[in-house]
Amino acid sequence: MERFYCALDAIVAMKKIRGVNTYCRLYEIDRRNLIANRKDLDRGWFQVSWMYPMVKDFGVNAKWLMLGVGKMFEE
Repeated sequence: MERFYCALDAIVAMKKIRGVNTYCRLYEIDRRNLIANRKDLDRGWFQVSWMYPMVKDFGVNAKWLMLGVGKMFEE
């Protein structure tokens, strides 16, 4: 989960999206759950489906995201 939020911050910093609200709106993610889960990773609201757009649309390396292996972004 920490890598997910790290990648989300990187995507925003690179200006590929405007912010978390935009990510949630584009991919139909409940923003309240995403923000609450970020504050407390033990909440159990994290959904694996939140990661799919990162890999598909933003080039985040799936192995890095899931396993911590390799670089954050595909080259």
